[in-house]
Amino acid sequence: MSVTFQTVKPGARLADQVAATLEAEIRAGRLAPGEKLPTEQSLVQQFGVSRTVVREAISRLRSLGLVDARQGSGMFVIKPDVEPLKFDPQTSASIEAVLQIVEVRRALEAEVAELAAQRRKASDVKAIRRALLAIDAAVAAGRDGVEEDVAFHRAIAQAAGNPFLIRTLDYLSQFLQDATRVTRANEARHAHFAADVLREHQRLVEAIEAADPAAARAAAASHMHNAAARIGQADPAFWQQDGARYAQALIMAGKAVR
Repeated sequence: MSVTFQTVKPGARLADQVAATLEAEIRAGRLAPGEKLPTEQSLVQQFGVSRTVVREAISRLRSLGLVDARQGSGMFVIKPDVEPLKFDPQTSASIEAVLQIVEVRRALEAEVAELAAQRRKASDVKAIRRALLAIDAAVAAGRDGVEEDVAFHRAIAQAAGNPFLIRTLDYLSQFLQDATRVTRANEARHAHFAADVLREHQRLVEAIEAADPAAARAAAASHMHNAAARIGQADPAFWQQDGARYAQALIMAGKAVR
């Protein structure tokens, strides 16, 4: 089936508009399972946006499990999972706890990233890039990269230059580390998840280095939004094993403050 798209309107984030339009076409069946998406160049022309916007939108669709890449062939539609996953109470509590921490992070990380882009010095950018490389090195060495991931985001906070924000993040680190352990364990089970996270981190660093506060805020918020989406895509087996075990500390912490 041939589907054409209208140029997106200025205002809301362009990538959000493109992703929402494509998602609607997929869920309505107008882009059918197994059908190849229009080429990147075709989407750029039809929507009237940049390649970066199209790539970010496609990345979001992949996180939602609606499309996937075939080596050398392009991006293809996957049948949407219309059956809700059934989780036991322990699993539901685990998912809720992790998503609640992601919500906290989304609020904080977006503000931190914007301030970092406004205030960063050359030395801050070097520290952030070293922290980003440390994540890859940890994974290559067979570690989960959790400590390095937390350190990467703390390096961004350092660049923001607000000691109260840093203290807040340090206080929350006990929860952030457990939540990050869950998200990274889930992402490690899916190659395209890990690749998406790497691109999101790189986009965030590039925006800070370019001293673009709006882009940095958007990149940080998008990263957290996608982290939540990836958690939503985790299979029941994950929550019956690593997910529930890693989230247990978050569940107990949530009970303590109620």
